[in-house]
Amino acid sequence: MRAAGRIAAEALALAGEAVREGITTKHLDTIIRTHIEKCGATPSFLGYSGFPGSACISINEELIHGIPSEDRRLQKGDIVKIDVGAFYRGFHGDCAATFGVGEISREAELLISATRESFFRGLEHARPGKRIGDIGSAIESYVTSFGFSVIRKYVGHGVGAELHEPPDVPNYGTPGRGPRLSAGQTIAIEPMVSAGGYEVYEADDGWTVRTVDQSLTAHYEHTVAITEEGIIILTRLGEDMEPYDGKANGL
Repeated sequence: MRAAGRIAAEALALAGEAVREGITTKHLDTIIRTHIEKCGATPSFLGYSGFPGSACISINEELIHGIPSEDRRLQKGDIVKIDVGAFYRGFHGDCAATFGVGEISREAELLISATRESFFRGLEHARPGKRIGDIGSAIESYVTSFGFSVIRKYVGHGVGAELHEPPDVPNYGTPGRGPRLSAGQTIAIEPMVSAGGYEVYEADDGWTVRTVDQSLTAHYEHTVAITEEGIIILTRLGEDMEPYDGKANGL
């Protein structure tokens, strides 16, 4: 899973570096697929339940599952969510981040920052003996302090030999409630946040998820391993993915 996580993280970083005005979402998808396959892995999302892309690329009010297209070009001021998975030697790595296209609004900057930081607030509770509700509560309380909303219809998840495994990891919850975490678990923690309401709907393409009130959304995700020695962020680049040291130094 370290290798799968590194490949997914590298592909996401390469796509993030390529984000600019005028580039198509299909071009970003090609960058991701090319890198993953060059590493001897396969894109986790390609063909998953029929999904046609190698990555999910979603813009502005689109939250997740956006289909890459030659007809979608990024515009100045957009915020784009890129979600990447890599399958390598029997295991998956899954990660996501939100990128601004050129100069973005102050609201968009704050939304992206709060979503990213909420991941690390939740991560502090990804330890043996803690519960799933501890993670979700930490994320939700931080996000709502800015007046934002956590999406409730979609949640994080276990990840390993399968892309989506138990347990569900909601971005909301009650401290001390939910399944207890144990050493050896690998989970994807992925705050999905709206600047407005949390209601979402699936578009006519059968995939793209948008906010009902058309408010901006942000997404941030890492695959993490819970160990007795500490938390290992498997989709973080650098430092050879050593146990998390409590500093917000993810992607």
